[in-house]
Amino acid sequence: MKPDLFEAPDYYNLDELLTDEHKLVRDAAREWVKRDVSPIIEDYAQKAEFPTQIINGLAEIGAFGPYIPAEYGGAGLDQISYGLIMQEIERGDSGVRSTASVQSSLVMYPIWKYGNEEQRNKYLPKLASGEWMGCFGLTEPDHGSNPGGMVTNFKDMGDHYLLNGAKMWISNAPFAQVAVVWAKNEEGRIHGLIVERGMEGFTTPETHNKWSLRASATGELIFDNVKIPKENLLPNKSGLGAPLGCLDSARYGIAWGAIGAAMDCYDTALRYSKERIQFGKPIGQFQLQQKKLAEMITEITKAQLLTWRLGVLRNEDKATSAQISMAKRNNVDMAINIAREARQMLGGMGITGEYSIMRHSMNLESVITYEGTHDIHLLITGMDVTGLNAFK
Repeated sequence: MKPDLFEAPDYYNLDELLTDEHKLVRDAAREWVKRDVSPIIEDYAQKAEFPTQIINGLAEIGAFGPYIPAEYGGAGLDQISYGLIMQEIERGDSGVRSTASVQSSLVMYPIWKYGNEEQRNKYLPKLASGEWMGCFGLTEPDHGSNPGGMVTNFKDMGDHYLLNGAKMWISNAPFAQVAVVWAKNEEGRIHGLIVERGMEGFTTPETHNKWSLRASATGELIFDNVKIPKENLLPNKSGLGAPLGCLDSARYGIAWGAIGAAMDCYDTALRYSKERIQFGKPIGQFQLQQKKLAEMITEITKAQLLTWRLGVLRNEDKATSAQISMAKRNNVDMAINIAREARQMLGGMGITGEYSIMRHSMNLESVITYEGTHDIHLLITGMDVTGLNAFK
């Protein structure tokens, strides 16, 4: 087992912009990843299994609902702390960060923001502690980038709702106790429903044969005349804006997380370039290799500055959805390009599980697609700057 020698790049001294609390939170997550994730993650990715034994550790470092108030079991941290935790976890693996992102931004966030006090007290403490895991049902077999076209629906049966439909590409689905599911009522209005494992007609078949996010559990959500208690409807927001608000929080976390994956690829390539000897000298002494490394650290630094500023705006409740889209798109694109360049620098060794780069590269192929594809986020920015809607 190779030791985790990761050293985080900070070319512009961004640590000076962080509070002591930010650094304590980040460093705790970093040490946890080094101790509990790095030694096992390659084996789990090869086996295509999620390491369930790390759930308690994720809860302990505050990865589940970092910004949820302490009264509901969360850590009560700010948005930059949330981002830094996601950065460190994705430095370990995008699939593990996906598990934390879903729990925080797509399950706990809507219950906190759109739920009532009874729902908050029932679900949030157990989700924050990792006793319960959650998933988020929006994407359907025929509706990905167009979630408003969903066909999953529920009917009012008097003393309960009857839910029918299906969702797919759902992280955490195979083992989640709770699903926040978005469905249309009889008038076609989108609402959030809390579905619990064990409800008759609710099944979560696992998705197999993935080449990406192999250490993350992905599945479907199938609803066959599922009876939902009326108290499980999220009462405080409806319409497509409700799930999209959750996606804003998740996309923000991804913008930070992608930096972590890029950092790991850069750090691995930098260290390798100093150790690998060809033509009688380290390959890091060759101009083409220095070009790759110089471009990597430049792009990472730009992404760090972009995301830190976005975190400040989030803390001030000023960040727009379009600003979050820009950061998600830019940073994931940056990370996937760095992963590809780093893989080339390692030559044949870059495709092996002895190094993390190929795993990051495969994972980022999912990250660049989920929570809004690369192209969809481009159109969100385009619509924001022109005022013209390309989706219609």
